[in-house]
Amino acid sequence: QVQLVESGGGLVQAGGSLRLSCAASGRTFSRYAMGWFRQAPGKEREFVANINWSDINTDYADSVKGRFTISRDNAKNTVYLQMNSLRPEDTAVYYCAASQLWVRRCGEYDFWGRGTQVTVSA
Repeated sequence: QVQLVESGGGLVQAGGSLRLSCAASGRTFSRYAMGWFRQAPGKEREFVANINWSDINTDYADSVKGRFTISRDNAKNTVYLQMNSLRPEDTAVYYCAASQLWVRRCGEYDFWGRGTQVTVSA
């Protein structure tokens, strides 16, 4: 069992930056691939980025590639999402999730946090 708690969301102007954190409980955190997803009002939850258990492989949605960076610190049981050059269309609730597979599909993620709101003003 893995419990996830996101933090770091907030209100920022377009062009600004935020760093999201996701703290995980449980001794098996390092065995899981970790992902960030987001859901805007009236839209489906979408993949943002993920990182495999060994911190070697990462994957990004095209919409955030070059602006967002995912990383993890297994010693701290934490995964991060550094978000730069934010745009109004990045506004959403951001969720972190854990999976035994390094994949983009929401359905493959076993554990989810409750989310943190990110709002980007024009």
